[in-house]
Amino acid sequence: MAPFLAYEDKGPDSSRQPLVPKVPLVLVHGHPFDRTMWAPQLETFSADRRVIAPDLRGYGASPVTPVVTDFSGFARDIEALLDELKVESFVLAGLSMGGQIAMDCYRLFPERVSGLILADTFPSAEPPQGVRTRDAMADRLLAEGMGGYADEVLERMVAPYAPDGVKAHVHGMMTATAPEGAAAALRARARRPGYDDLLTRVSVPALVVVGADDTFTPVSDALAMHAALPDAALHIIDGAAHMPNLERPDVFDQALGEFLARVDARQPSSAPPRP
Repeated sequence: MAPFLAYEDKGPDSSRQPLVPKVPLVLVHGHPFDRTMWAPQLETFSADRRVIAPDLRGYGASPVTPVVTDFSGFARDIEALLDELKVESFVLAGLSMGGQIAMDCYRLFPERVSGLILADTFPSAEPPQGVRTRDAMADRLLAEGMGGYADEVLERMVAPYAPDGVKAHVHGMMTATAPEGAAAALRARARRPGYDDLLTRVSVPALVVVGADDTFTPVSDALAMHAALPDAALHIIDGAAHMPNLERPDVFDQALGEFLARVDARQPSSAPPRP
Protein backbone atom coordinates (compact mmCIF):
# COMPACT_ATOMS: atom_id res chain seq x y z
CA MET A 1 0.00 0.00 0.00
CA ALA A 2 1.31 3.42 -0.89
CA PRO A 3 2.23 5.59 2.10
CA PHE A 4 -0.59 7.87 3.13
CA LEU A 5 0.37 9.06 6.60
CA ALA A 6 0.71 12.73 7.41
CA TYR A 7 4.08 13.42 8.98
CA GLU A 8 6.70 15.94 10.06
CA ASP A 9 10.16 15.49 8.53
CA LYS A 10 12.71 17.95 9.87
CA GLY A 11 16.48 18.11 9.91
CA PRO A 12 19.64 19.75 8.60
CA ASP A 13 20.57 20.17 4.97
CA SER A 14 21.96 16.83 3.78
CA SER A 15 24.91 18.65 2.14
CA ARG A 16 26.12 19.69 5.60
CA GLN A 17 25.97 16.32 7.36
CA PRO A 18 28.85 15.54 9.74
CA LEU A 19 31.47 12.93 8.84
CA VAL A 20 30.07 10.68 11.53
CA PRO A 21 26.41 10.51 10.55
CA LYS A 22 23.69 11.07 13.09
CA VAL A 23 21.07 8.35 12.97
CA PRO A 24 17.57 9.55 12.01
CA LEU A 25 15.07 9.64 14.86
CA VAL A 26 11.51 8.38 14.36
CA LEU A 27 8.91 9.41 16.95
CA VAL A 28 5.66 7.47 17.41
CA HIS A 29 2.87 9.20 19.33
CA GLY A 30 0.46 7.62 21.79
CA HIS A 31 -3.33 7.41 22.02
CA PRO A 32 -5.31 9.57 21.50
CA PHE A 33 -2.76 12.11 20.37
CA ASP A 34 -0.96 13.16 17.20
CA ARG A 35 2.54 14.06 16.08
CA THR A 36 2.41 17.45 17.81
CA MET A 37 2.95 15.69 21.14
CA TRP A 38 6.60 15.51 20.02
CA ALA A 39 6.90 19.26 19.34
CA PRO A 40 9.71 19.86 21.89
CA GLN A 41 11.74 16.93 20.58
CA LEU A 42 11.21 17.88 16.95
CA GLU A 43 12.53 21.33 17.76
CA THR A 44 15.50 20.17 19.82
CA PHE A 45 16.83 17.26 17.80
CA SER A 46 16.17 18.42 14.24
CA ALA A 47 18.95 20.98 14.65
CA ASP A 48 21.53 18.32 13.76
CA ARG A 49 19.70 15.15 12.74
CA ARG A 50 16.72 14.09 10.68
CA VAL A 51 13.60 13.68 12.83
CA ILE A 52 10.41 12.11 11.51
CA ALA A 53 7.10 12.09 13.39
CA PRO A 54 4.07 10.57 11.65
CA ASP A 55 0.41 10.89 12.50
CA LEU A 56 -0.77 7.31 12.94
CA ARG A 57 -3.68 6.12 10.86
CA GLY A 58 -6.88 7.55 12.34
CA TYR A 59 -5.06 10.32 14.23
CA GLY A 60 -4.07 13.91 13.49
CA ALA A 61 -4.04 14.72 9.79
CA SER A 62 -3.82 11.08 8.65
CA PRO A 63 -7.01 9.57 7.27
CA VAL A 64 -9.25 7.36 9.36
CA THR A 65 -10.05 4.98 6.52
CA PRO A 66 -9.20 2.28 5.91
CA VAL A 67 -9.48 1.73 9.65
CA VAL A 68 -6.75 -0.28 11.31
CA THR A 69 -8.02 -3.74 12.24
CA ASP A 70 -4.74 -5.38 13.23
CA PHE A 71 -2.21 -3.73 15.52
CA SER A 72 0.65 -4.56 13.18
CA GLY A 73 -1.02 -2.30 10.63
CA PHE A 74 0.44 0.69 12.47
CA ALA A 75 3.94 -0.78 12.18
CA ARG A 76 3.50 -1.57 8.50
CA ASP A 77 2.30 1.99 7.85
CA ILE A 78 5.46 3.33 9.48
CA GLU A 79 7.62 0.92 7.48
CA ALA A 80 5.98 2.03 4.23
CA LEU A 81 6.45 5.70 5.09
CA LEU A 82 10.14 5.20 5.88
CA ASP A 83 10.59 3.27 2.63
CA GLU A 84 9.07 6.23 0.78
CA LEU A 85 11.39 8.63 2.63
CA LYS A 86 14.39 6.37 1.92
CA VAL A 87 15.22 6.00 5.62
CA GLU A 88 16.83 2.60 5.95
CA SER A 89 17.94 2.57 9.60
CA PHE A 90 16.83 4.75 12.49
CA VAL A 91 16.37 5.16 16.22
CA LEU A 92 12.75 4.43 17.08
CA ALA A 93 10.96 6.09 19.99
CA GLY A 94 7.40 5.54 21.15
CA LEU A 95 5.32 6.65 24.11
CA SER A 96 2.44 4.63 25.59
CA MET A 97 0.62 2.97 22.65
CA GLY A 98 3.42 4.38 20.52
CA GLY A 99 5.89 2.38 22.59
CA GLN A 100 3.92 -0.79 21.89
CA ILE A 101 3.92 0.08 18.18
CA ALA A 102 7.69 0.58 18.41
CA MET A 103 7.97 -2.91 19.91
CA ASP A 104 5.86 -4.28 17.05
CA CYS A 105 8.14 -2.52 14.56
CA TYR A 106 11.10 -4.24 16.19
CA ARG A 107 9.25 -7.56 15.97
CA LEU A 108 8.60 -7.10 12.25
CA PHE A 109 11.79 -5.38 10.98
CA PRO A 110 14.47 -5.41 13.70
CA GLU A 111 17.31 -5.09 11.18
CA ARG A 112 16.32 -1.46 10.55
CA VAL A 113 16.22 -0.33 14.19
CA SER A 114 19.50 1.07 15.55
CA GLY A 115 18.15 2.01 18.97
CA LEU A 116 14.85 1.67 20.82
CA ILE A 117 13.25 4.20 23.19
CA LEU A 118 10.26 3.02 25.22
CA ALA A 119 8.52 5.75 27.20
CA ASP A 120 5.63 5.24 29.63
CA THR A 121 4.57 1.95 28.09
CA PHE A 122 4.38 -1.77 28.86
CA PRO A 123 4.94 -4.94 26.80
CA SER A 124 2.35 -7.44 28.04
CA ALA A 125 -0.63 -8.58 26.00
CA GLU A 126 -4.04 -7.41 27.18
CA PRO A 127 -5.74 -9.69 29.75
CA PRO A 128 -9.40 -10.62 29.12
CA GLN A 129 -10.70 -7.84 31.36
CA GLY A 130 -8.48 -5.35 29.55
CA VAL A 131 -9.92 -6.44 26.20
CA ARG A 132 -13.44 -5.87 27.50
CA THR A 133 -12.49 -2.48 28.94
CA ARG A 134 -10.91 -1.25 25.70
CA ASP A 135 -13.86 -2.52 23.64
CA ALA A 136 -16.29 -0.75 25.97
CA MET A 137 -14.30 2.48 25.69
CA ALA A 138 -14.33 2.17 21.89
CA ASP A 139 -18.13 1.88 22.01
CA ARG A 140 -18.33 4.90 24.29
CA LEU A 141 -16.15 7.09 22.08
CA LEU A 142 -18.25 6.26 19.05
CA ALA A 143 -21.44 7.06 20.95
CA GLU A 144 -20.34 10.16 22.87
CA GLY A 145 -17.29 11.60 21.11
CA MET A 146 -13.95 12.45 22.67
CA GLY A 147 -14.82 15.37 24.97
CA GLY A 148 -15.98 13.57 28.10
CA TYR A 149 -13.13 11.07 27.93
CA ALA A 150 -10.59 13.87 27.48
CA ASP A 151 -11.93 15.72 30.51
CA GLU A 152 -11.78 12.58 32.67
CA VAL A 153 -8.24 11.47 31.86
CA LEU A 154 -6.46 14.80 31.34
CA GLU A 155 -4.93 14.89 34.82
CA ARG A 156 -3.71 11.33 34.46
CA MET A 157 -2.19 11.92 31.04
CA VAL A 158 -0.30 14.83 32.57
CA ALA A 159 0.08 15.50 36.27
CA PRO A 160 -2.45 17.79 37.98
CA TYR A 161 0.38 20.24 38.62
CA ALA A 162 1.45 20.37 34.94
CA PRO A 163 1.55 23.85 33.35
CA ASP A 164 -1.74 25.10 31.95
CA GLY A 165 -0.28 25.32 28.45
CA VAL A 166 0.73 21.66 28.52
CA LYS A 167 -2.73 20.67 29.74
CA ALA A 168 -4.36 22.70 26.97
CA HIS A 169 -2.16 21.10 24.32
CA VAL A 170 -2.89 17.57 25.53
CA HIS A 171 -6.62 18.20 25.87
CA GLY A 172 -6.69 19.74 22.41
CA MET A 173 -5.02 16.71 20.83
CA MET A 174 -7.49 14.37 22.49
CA THR A 175 -10.60 16.28 21.48
CA ALA A 176 -9.34 16.74 17.91
CA THR A 177 -8.95 12.98 17.41
CA ALA A 178 -11.63 11.32 15.30
CA PRO A 179 -13.66 8.92 17.48
CA GLU A 180 -13.69 6.38 14.63
CA GLY A 181 -9.90 6.30 14.50
CA ALA A 182 -9.53 6.14 18.28
CA ALA A 183 -12.11 3.35 18.56
CA ALA A 184 -10.50 1.27 15.82
CA ALA A 185 -7.10 1.64 17.48
CA LEU A 186 -8.50 0.61 20.87
CA ARG A 187 -9.96 -2.60 19.42
CA ALA A 188 -6.76 -3.46 17.57
CA ARG A 189 -4.62 -2.62 20.58
CA ALA A 190 -6.76 -4.84 22.81
CA ARG A 191 -5.79 -7.80 20.62
CA ARG A 192 -2.11 -7.01 20.15
CA PRO A 193 0.52 -9.68 20.85
CA GLY A 194 2.67 -9.60 23.96
CA TYR A 195 6.24 -8.38 23.65
CA ASP A 196 7.69 -9.63 26.95
CA ASP A 197 9.82 -12.33 25.31
CA LEU A 198 10.75 -10.02 22.44
CA LEU A 199 12.37 -7.55 24.83
CA THR A 200 14.82 -10.19 26.04
CA ARG A 201 16.05 -10.57 22.44
CA VAL A 202 16.52 -6.87 21.58
CA SER A 203 20.09 -6.61 20.27
CA VAL A 204 20.37 -2.81 20.06
CA PRO A 205 20.74 -0.22 22.84
CA ALA A 206 17.48 0.74 24.51
CA LEU A 207 16.29 3.58 26.70
CA VAL A 208 13.36 3.20 29.10
CA VAL A 209 11.78 6.43 30.34
CA VAL A 210 8.86 6.93 32.71
CA GLY A 211 7.27 9.78 34.62
CA ALA A 212 7.55 9.22 38.35
CA ASP A 213 3.85 10.01 38.82
CA ASP A 214 2.53 7.96 35.89
CA THR A 215 -0.53 5.95 36.96
CA PHE A 216 -1.31 4.44 33.54
CA THR A 217 2.10 2.78 33.16
CA PRO A 218 3.76 3.08 36.57
CA VAL A 219 7.44 2.97 37.41
CA SER A 220 7.13 -0.76 38.15
CA ASP A 221 6.43 -1.40 34.46
CA ALA A 222 9.52 0.56 33.47
CA LEU A 223 11.65 -1.34 35.97
CA ALA A 224 10.46 -4.66 34.54
CA MET A 225 11.24 -3.59 30.96
CA HIS A 226 14.65 -2.32 31.98
CA ALA A 227 15.41 -5.66 33.63
CA ALA A 228 14.27 -7.62 30.55
CA LEU A 229 16.22 -5.64 27.94
CA PRO A 230 19.82 -6.85 27.46
CA ASP A 231 21.31 -3.36 27.01
CA ALA A 232 19.14 -0.61 28.44
CA ALA A 233 19.35 2.65 30.38
CA LEU A 234 16.53 3.75 32.68
CA HIS A 235 15.39 7.30 33.45
CA ILE A 236 12.63 8.04 35.96
CA ILE A 237 11.56 11.65 35.51
CA ASP A 238 10.34 13.46 38.60
CA GLY A 239 7.58 16.02 38.24
CA ALA A 240 5.83 14.19 35.39
CA ALA A 241 3.05 11.68 34.82
CA HIS A 242 2.29 9.85 31.55
CA MET A 243 3.81 12.39 29.13
CA PRO A 244 7.21 13.44 30.49
CA ASN A 245 8.35 14.57 27.04
CA LEU A 246 5.84 17.44 27.33
CA GLU A 247 5.76 17.89 31.11
CA ARG A 248 9.55 17.94 31.61
CA PRO A 249 11.00 18.32 28.10
CA ASP A 250 14.34 19.57 29.42
CA VAL A 251 14.95 16.41 31.45
CA PHE A 252 13.47 14.11 28.81
CA ASP A 253 15.59 15.66 26.07
CA GLN A 254 18.75 15.38 28.11
CA ALA A 255 18.19 11.65 28.58
CA LEU A 256 17.28 11.23 24.92
CA GLY A 257 20.26 13.26 23.76
CA GLU A 258 22.69 11.16 25.79
CA PHE A 259 21.17 8.00 24.37
CA LEU A 260 21.30 9.26 20.79
CA ALA A 261 24.98 10.19 21.20
CA ARG A 262 25.67 6.62 22.28
CA VAL A 263 23.87 5.19 19.27
CA ASP A 264 25.61 7.63 16.92
CA ALA A 265 28.99 6.54 18.27
CA ARG A 266 28.26 2.98 17.19
CA GLN A 267 27.75 3.98 13.55
CA PRO A 268 30.56 3.60 10.99
CA SER A 269 32.21 6.84 9.92
CA SER A 270 31.34 8.18 6.48
CA ALA A 271 34.74 9.85 6.17
CA PRO A 272 36.58 8.91 2.96
CA PRO A 273 39.46 6.43 3.39
CA ARG A 274 43.00 7.80 3.67
CA PRO A 275 45.03 7.65 0.42
